[in-house]
Formats: sequence, structure tokens, C-alpha cells
Amino acid sequence: MLETVAEQERRQGRLGPPEPADSTVLRLRLIGQMDATTASGESVLPAGRKTRALLAVLALTSPRAALRGKLAELLWSRRPEEQARASLRQEIHRLLETLAPAGEVLSVSRDHLSLRSGAFWADVQEIMRATTAQPASLSLLDGDLLEDLDGVDPNFDAWLTTERERLRDRARRLAEQLLEEQREPATAIPAAQRVLAIDRSHEGAWRALMRAHAARGERGMAIQAYERCRAVLADLLDAAPSVETQRLLAEIRGPASRPAPRRPSGPMIEPPAALPAALAAPPPGLEAPPASRSAGRGPRIGVLPPQTVSANHGENHLALGLASEITTALTRSRGLHVISSHSLAHFAESTRDETAIRETFVIDYLLDGSVQHVGDRVRVTLRLLDLSAGNQVAWARRFDRESDDLLGVQDEIAAQVAAQIEPEILAIEARRVAAAPPANPSAYELMLRALPLVHRLQRDSFLQAGQYLAEAMKAEPDYAAPFAWYAWWHIILVGQGWHTDLAAARQRAGELAERALSLDARDARILTIAGHVTAYLHRRPADALVRHDRALSQNPNLTMAWVLSGLAHAYLGNLDEAEHRFERYKQLSPLDPYAFGYDMLSVLIPLLRRDHWPAVEAGRRLSQMGHAFASGQRPYLAALGHMGIHAEAALVRDRLFAINPRFTVQTFRDTSPFVHEADTEHYAEGLLLAGVPER
Repeated sequence: MLETVAEQERRQGRLGPPEPADSTVLRLRLIGQMDATTASGESVLPAGRKTRALLAVLALTSPRAALRGKLAELLWSRRPEEQARASLRQEIHRLLETLAPAGEVLSVSRDHLSLRSGAFWADVQEIMRATTAQPASLSLLDGDLLEDLDGVDPNFDAWLTTERERLRDRARRLAEQLLEEQREPATAIPAAQRVLAIDRSHEGAWRALMRAHAARGERGMAIQAYERCRAVLADLLDAAPSVETQRLLAEIRGPASRPAPRRPSGPMIEPPAALPAALAAPPPGLEAPPASRSAGRGPRIGVLPPQTVSANHGENHLALGLASEITTALTRSRGLHVISSHSLAHFAESTRDETAIRETFVIDYLLDGSVQHVGDRVRVTLRLLDLSAGNQVAWARRFDRESDDLLGVQDEIAAQVAAQIEPEILAIEARRVAAAPPANPSAYELMLRALPLVHRLQRDSFLQAGQYLAEAMKAEPDYAAPFAWYAWWHIILVGQGWHTDLAAARQRAGELAERALSLDARDARILTIAGHVTAYLHRRPADALVRHDRALSQNPNLTMAWVLSGLAHAYLGNLDEAEHRFERYKQLSPLDPYAFGYDMLSVLIPLLRRDHWPAVEAGRRLSQMGHAFASGQRPYLAALGHMGIHAEAALVRDRLFAINPRFTVQTFRDTSPFVHEADTEHYAEGLLLAGVPER
């Protein structure tokens, strides 16, 4: 029998999760079923779901205070403002009465609410504080965050989804890091189990478990791990294990006379350095996809109406309406060629044969799923199949919503699907082209080769990306997208401090953006990139908003446009609007692949508000992504300077200087886009306090 993570840690004598300090008067359990007790063990859990939700929001917001207006909007979004505020006042009164046995733990002012720092302990805080040196708190994550509070309010549900994914993502990254550090099978097995306890569908952890058992000569256990992986993927994602996992299984099974696998010397999460020659090709039925697409300018995607679980007439209407809304949302992206859901409807009513669909409509991706309606709840499960790669699941998501507003449910899900699918497809297409570069690449293929190198932010590969984009523009001078991405390349060039001539880089970016607009002024991404050139490089954020808002009217699901327009508002000092736009981006795509850059706004906004501790916390979260993005490091460093956290500031300063050794406070001022001089000087003062030289 496999040893659990908890059993392994107990056997090794490791400590469990930290207990509340003696000074705490309230203990909160937010993972799983919510619970609240005093230091003496008396239950003070509020009876009402709204009151519980209010307490949970305050705990997860701590140590920051929460604005009353934000709380009212979060918990009573369907009521007029005055009614919402009145309802909030009632819930505050109930919460004060309920928490009375714990003492004065709740602070209430005219505009804010907060839980007194140090007066309460929460399991979520312990998980977020876990490190590779002290990972025991990860064992607290044994369920979903606030699993009994779904359906409190649509705004609260969206917020809760983001918080759940943020918590899981943080725990998963830490567990992955712990697994990567393991070199011996004995320690790799519990480390892999820890990852799987957080994310059961993590194929990398399943493969690490298979390798570790195989390295110990436990071939049967390794094969059993594969079978469990296969069952989990089928249950959660309706998918089969990847080609890589099946190759590993074939290697482990091998001929019976094959000796036990050699114990690997590198990290257990990494694949074997090489496979036997007989395994060089994929297993039968999993042949490699074509190396690259034709010289077209984007993949083709079909939207199949989701399958209804029962014969409920309402489910059929929701499935058809949802497919239509998703189709409409996807067509707003100029980089995708979308096949109407109505064209695919007859397949939904019969075989739902992916191969037949691909051959009939010549499509590359298919969005499929199911709809289930139970009582006043509706569950929508969607998956994106890569038909060019043996129908592999490229993306999957489940949405649980109240069914009292089905049109609103359709709109909300369609927006999130469109926002999340496009970057996933772009990444898959880029990997496909990079795996086998075509001999005579089209402009589209050259652009695909460039984009991962742009966002990898390694200087040499970044400069190579610029060459690819220049070649793409030359290959097809009437294709707008490479011109826009090359303008984006120049924005990052300046932001990273890798330019040799600031004025020339600004001018070239402007020329490229205008050329892209002249070729396609209806492309939302081109519009918002051109807007950012205007706001950041040309320092005219008010003018930029015209382009950003036009981009959002063209495609309201484009996360890049929400973030860049939020930055323009931050440059203007409109911080509430900047925060609103950042929050909309997070609602649309909580786990966006470009979060390493987009989440910089979560650091900048509190810094400009002179609220430095939240800026530091946001900077720390951003740093966990481990990305060499200078624009994310700078506001974090300035906030540390204002807080006087010198040791941490030194680390961040070193990271920033590794990206741009020439960085000074004066170079910051030279590129500062802020309209108000006080904002520029406050930012600059923080950099000086953090040890950045003036010149």
C-alpha cells in the first residue's frame, strides 16, 4: 500500500502545520466546510451564509482593511447601492454579535472593516506562508476553499473562484518546487504524492511517481501509478494520458528480462534523458501531429453544442445558447477562424465523432462539453480538443452557477472561455512550429516562432525574436499582426532596459503600431498595443484610452486590453478605475499565461496609493512566478524601499540589476509615464530608499 504524505512526514518526524499563537482569540477554518472557534474552543460560526461570506472575505483580505462599498458590491451585486449598503450594515451587526465571545476581533469604521491583525489564525494564511524549508502547512489544503459558500452572489462566486485558483496555484507551485528538488526515489514518492494531493490531474507528478517506483525496482507499483493517473484524467478531464506518459509506461513495462531502470541522478520530476530506440516513436494511435500548419494566418476552431446530461428541456436551450454565445465571443478574436456552432449541431445530435468533424470542416480545435441542471444549480463542463494531436485535451474548465439567470450564465461563461482559450491555442501553435520549423516559413509561422521567445525574457532569445518578427513583416507586408507584435517587442525592449537608443526605440514602436493599425484597425489586440505605445512610450495615457476603449468594444474578452487600459488609468492617477479593470482581467482569466506581466498592475496600484504593504505582498506573489520581468520588479522594489525592508530589497535589487545593470533612478524618470509628478517622485523616492543609485 502506498504511504500517504502525512504518514511519510510522521514517520520522518516532521512537524505538522503551525498551531495558532497564544495571542490569537479566533481560529478560522476556511478550507472545506467553514468553521470558527474561540481560543477556548467555543463555536462562533455565523448562522447566515452572507455573514459567513463577510467573515471569510475579511479574513482573506487581511491585513488590509476592506472598503464597505466593495463588500456591498461583492455580496449584494443585484441590489441598488443603498439597499446593498443597508444589508451590509445588518450583517456587520450580526457578525459583531456572533464574534462577541472572541473579544474585540472585528474593527469597524465608517468606510472600512477589518479583522484585527494577530488576533486570529486562519488555515489559508498558513498555506500561503509555507516555504520549501517549512512545507508542512500544505497538508491543510485537503478540500476546496469555502466549499459550502457557492452561490452566495454572482460577484462573490467570481471572487471565490479566483481565490480558490490563487490558493491552489500557490500550493501547487510550492509542491512542484519541492518535487523538483528530489534526487532520490525515497523522497520523490512523498513529494509527488504531495503534488497530487493538491492537483490530482498533475501528469508531471504521476510520471515522477512512476519513475521513482521504477528506480526502486517496483515495476508493479509504477504501472499501478499509471493506471491511477489514467483513471483520474478520464474522470476529471475526460482525457487520456499524454504521449510522454504513455512512452514512460512502455519503457517501464519493457521486456520481462530488462534489468531494473537505472536510478536517475537528476530531479525526479524531469523525464529520462533518452528512451530506448524501440520507443522513439509514439505508441500506436498516438502518432506525432504535423510539424506545422499551412501558410495560413491562424487555426480553425469549431464549437460543438455541449451534451445535455438529461432530457431536461431547459438544458437543451442552455446548451444551444451557450454554444452560440461562445462562437460569437471567439469570433471577436482576429487570430481565430471560428466554425459556427449551428454548422456542427447535427453532430451534437448524433455521433459527436471528432474525427468526422475534423474531416468535414477541416478544423484544428474542437470545443466540446456537457451541461447538467440540478435544482437551482447548473454545471457546465467544457474542454478544448487539439484534433491535430490525436484529440488531446488542451484546456478544460468546469463552471458551477445558479440557474436563476441563464442568459447571464451564458454571457459569463462565454466571456471566460474566449479569454482563456485564445492564448492556449496560440501557445500550442507556437510549440508546434518550434518543434519542427518549416523550411520556408510563412509570416504567421515566423511570428509564432517569435512570441515564446519574446515572453521568455532572456536577452539573447529576445533579440532573436525581433529578427523573426522583422522577417515576418518582410515576408508579408500586408499582414498586420507581426507589425503589432514588433511594436510590443519594442515596448518590452524599453521596459527591460535593453535598448541602446531610447528615442529611436520610441519612434520605431510608434511607426510599427501605426502601420499595423493602417492594415487592420478592427483588431482589438492591435488597438490596445498601439494604445500602450502611446501611453507608456509616448507618455500620453489620456490619448491612449481612446484606443484601449475601442479595443474593448471590439473584443471585451481580451485580457491584454483590460490590463493595458488599467495601466493607462494608473498613469493618469485614476486608481479606482485601474483596479476595476485589473479585477475584470482576473475574473476573465484567473490563471492567465501572461500573468507574470499583467499582475504588475496589482503592485503598482497600491504603491501609487501610498499603501505600501499590499504592494509588497503583491510583489512577493508576482516574484513567485520566477519571471525576469523588470516592470514587475520595479514597483515591488520601490514599495520595499518605502517600508524599509532592506534585506528583501537587496534581493529584488540584485534581480533587477541582473536584468538591466544600467538601471538608475534617473533612467526610471526618463521613461516614467505618470501624469502627476508626485507619483513619479514617490516611486523614485522608494527606489532610492531601496538602494538604487540616482545616476
